[in-house]
Amino acid sequence: MINSILVVDDSKMSRKLIIRSMPEEWDVPIYQAANGIEALEIFHEKKPDVVFLDLTMPELDGFGVLEALQKENNKVPVIVISADVQTQAYERAITLGAKAFIQKPLSGDDVKKVVQELRLL
Repeated sequence: MINSILVVDDSKMSRKLIIRSMPEEWDVPIYQAANGIEALEIFHEKKPDVVFLDLTMPELDGFGVLEALQKENNKVPVIVISADVQTQAYERAITLGAKAFIQKPLSGDDVKKVVQELRLL
């Protein structure tokens, strides 16, 4: 069961779009971070059940967040949402523990499909 969500993206508009794409069944608190440092602080304080993570951000990028979570042996599902569609970025994100990769620009159906595939509903 999902009790809270963390959405990490340096673009406020992208965060809003991701949040609007969430399944209606997820009537839970949604925390937001604009960079990886904020994301890790919120992650440790709020302990969300799923993370939606952009890769390209200032201060600490999404790869840095994934690396930090991997070092902690954290099993919270991370869904990467990024415009970086290079094979290297996809492979690195998955190797670092991301459970799914959604390409920007995203549609509401993209998020719902991944959520269903990961059985997060």
